[in-house]
Amino acid sequence: MSDASATTPNPLAVTVIGGPTAVLEWGGLRIVTDPTFDAPRSYGDGDDALVKTAGPAIAAADLGRLDLALVSHHHHPDNLDDSGRALALSLPLVVTTPAGAAALADVGDATTDSVAVAARVIGAGDDEVVELDDAALVGAEVAGRAPAGARLHALPAQHGPEELQSRLGPVCGFLLEAPGHPTVYVSGDNSSVAVVEGIAARHPSVDAALLFAGAARVDAIDAALTLTAADARAAAEALGVRRVVALHVDQWQHFSEDLAAVEREFAGLDSPAGGPLLAATPHGERVELAL
Repeated sequence: MSDASATTPNPLAVTVIGGPTAVLEWGGLRIVTDPTFDAPRSYGDGDDALVKTAGPAIAAADLGRLDLALVSHHHHPDNLDDSGRALALSLPLVVTTPAGAAALADVGDATTDSVAVAARVIGAGDDEVVELDDAALVGAEVAGRAPAGARLHALPAQHGPEELQSRLGPVCGFLLEAPGHPTVYVSGDNSSVAVVEGIAARHPSVDAALLFAGAARVDAIDAALTLTAADARAAAEALGVRRVVALHVDQWQHFSEDLAAVEREFAGLDSPAGGPLLAATPHGERVELAL
């Protein structure tokens, strides 16, 4: 584990917006995960439609300064909807998969002057590292706020059954680290505990995890596409984290498990830092995570 909790009383804060979306305050940076800010609506037709059942707890315009967006994948609206895409492209930096970066660049090329487009969209492959304090790479605005030695790792994620990965498309997770600051894992739409175990082997000192749960399901695939509640617990135990935030558990009809399912699975699990391992994160409320 990092020694951040010994040097900074509240080194990490999170505001859950809904679905996979949260604002993470880490090391002086304000980071939005998988931006989804549309009002309730349907995407697609017939049996393939994805239905958003609730809007964001806080409107994008009311979030204040944001420095970068972490987009686990661009091609599913429950992780990047229309309003979320516009928000991401207005920020100084977006980090996503290489395929996502190419797609967002195409959107930016077609965008009218009425929407600001991010100066930098970085596509990072599995286990690639983005040096967040490198102004030449991420821009002066982000680098100027990032702590010295801040590194963002793009990590593998398996979105549903392994044999369907080419059909479901590329997805990534992320890991933030810097000397004197907590190490934070953001799972993205990963459904595989084995993938998390591999990450834990390479990164053995993770302090907090934002886990995308909800056991997302669609009619065409007889399997969970994100972590079940039980798998979220197994992932947390594999990582050995001191605090967990559950995301991707509401606001979409195809999520088969809600936050209550995750809470039941984590009941009785305490953090070495004190209190429950699973943080209570009411929508729209800024919560400081004691580590």
